[in-house]
Amino acid sequence: MESIPLSSLFIALAILLVLSAFFSGSETGLMSLNRYRMRHLAEKGHRGAKQAEKLLGKTDSLLSLILICNNLVNNAAATIAGMIGLQLSGDAGVAIATGLLTLVMLVFSEILPKTIAAIYPEKVGFSASHILMPLQKLLRPLVFLMNLIIRGLMKVLRIRKSEKSGLSSEELRGVVLEAGRFIPTAHQDMLVSILDMEKVTVDDIMVPRNDIGGIDIDDDWKAIMRQLTGAAHARVVIYKGNMDKSILGMLRVREAFRLMLERNEFTKEMLVRAVDEAYFIPEGTPLTTQLMNFKANKERIGLVVDEYGDIKGLVTLEDILEEIVGEFTTSAAPTLDEEVKPQSDGSVLIEGSANLRDLNKLFNWNLPVDEVRTFNGLILEHLEKIPDEDTQFTLLNLKVTILEVNDNVVKLAKVEPFNPTSSSNTE
Repeated sequence: MESIPLSSLFIALAILLVLSAFFSGSETGLMSLNRYRMRHLAEKGHRGAKQAEKLLGKTDSLLSLILICNNLVNNAAATIAGMIGLQLSGDAGVAIATGLLTLVMLVFSEILPKTIAAIYPEKVGFSASHILMPLQKLLRPLVFLMNLIIRGLMKVLRIRKSEKSGLSSEELRGVVLEAGRFIPTAHQDMLVSILDMEKVTVDDIMVPRNDIGGIDIDDDWKAIMRQLTGAAHARVVIYKGNMDKSILGMLRVREAFRLMLERNEFTKEMLVRAVDEAYFIPEGTPLTTQLMNFKANKERIGLVVDEYGDIKGLVTLEDILEEIVGEFTTSAAPTLDEEVKPQSDGSVLIEGSANLRDLNKLFNWNLPVDEVRTFNGLILEHLEKIPDEDTQFTLLNLKVTILEVNDNVVKLAKVEPFNPTSSSNTE
């Protein structure tokens, strides 16, 4: 050993330290790669991405290759460091050299390269793949033997390799939210809304039964014309006497006016003949399912019915799309801005028709939405009676004052954060 010049030993040690840093950094870089971006780059023809994808396709073989090479390099470095220490200071020098090598390898061959690789995974991972790919072919027999031993040990320990699974809805939401500058905020909101649609049903967005603008064919002709002229949707419900028991169908408003222009005389019988069959939607249908049903049935509007066949509300294709892209300015229904009026004293005036889900989103509240959909419904459920005007009560952590009640419905209420000192007047 003394015949080997110190200069050669130091050069060999430096090379081994560089190799150790390479293998440590390449492991971190490859394992930190964004798999979806890597696949996208590979499909575009990026050579480094293609090779990295092949290597990561067999992660166990890749890790075996890197660890075999890294351990061989580290052991060789320890041997050479011992030889250097022996030549410089005898037996004591071996111990000193081992201690110094441990410190140097920890800083320059482990922490530093892994930190750099974690910050720049693509640069490190894609570059390292050019070297690891041929190295994997060269050491394939050794890697195969190591994997064979590991599989045998796993079988003895009854450890099963987990099957690969796709991202869950919550994990996909995390990916979208963490995309940051790569996805515009508006697109981010739309993607999150699509993921949320699985939890939302037609009951959450439907126009309530009392607000459906149906036309009773038994009404006089002037009343029918007024309702057709002021129709909120492209189609209106036509019924006879009772909407729940005698629905004739859905009338296309544009078609009705076209027929009126073509004929000198237009009667109720002609109006009924122009009616299309009504499309019904079971209550509780998820929005994702209903969106596909609208597409499959080539429908744009439907009536939500309960288990007894009674009408609960009306849902349109536009209502579902608004859940994704936000409210359209052409919507005839009142917007949340119209139903909610913040006051200078910190309180909020809320109309009873305001949707609870929208209120929770706007104010970060946790109002229950399982049984009722509107603020009026929640108040009635909480009080178990129709309140009088000026009634005050606490709802969760909110102080509610009823301002207007009409037709057994709470039309307007004042809401402010609950102040314990003012609770003496509450019900």
